[in-house]
Amino acid sequence: MAESRRRLRSSTVVLGGMGVLAAALTSCGSDPDRRCVDRDSYDYVKGYKVVADKNCTSSSSSSSGSYGKSRLRGGDADWYYDADVSAGYADRGTFSRSEAVDRGGFGCSGSGSGGG
Repeated sequence: MAESRRRLRSSTVVLGGMGVLAAALTSCGSDPDRRCVDRDSYDYVKGYKVVADKNCTSSSSSSSGSYGKSRLRGGDADWYYDADVSAGYADRGTFSRSEAVDRGGFGCSGSGSGGG
């Protein structure tokens, strides 16, 4: 009886440890959440208006460090990362993909700045 209890406890510790390890690895390896927004639509209360993803391209780099810029009719569309999204508007995010990744989770390198 004591042997089976000991075996159960050790397997629970192993499974729990694997869960923590998996969370640490996936928090850095995955891309940050992103929304295509109109940069010219900023509202102090609501944030940036979310537009269709087709307005942002998926280019991997540019000289300004911004990813996926495109011209939107009447505005400037760009990817906005790790934002709070509500009622078609995104706020408190960042236009820098690398900054969004640095903010990442448990196992990521970087100080995890809180602003955007």
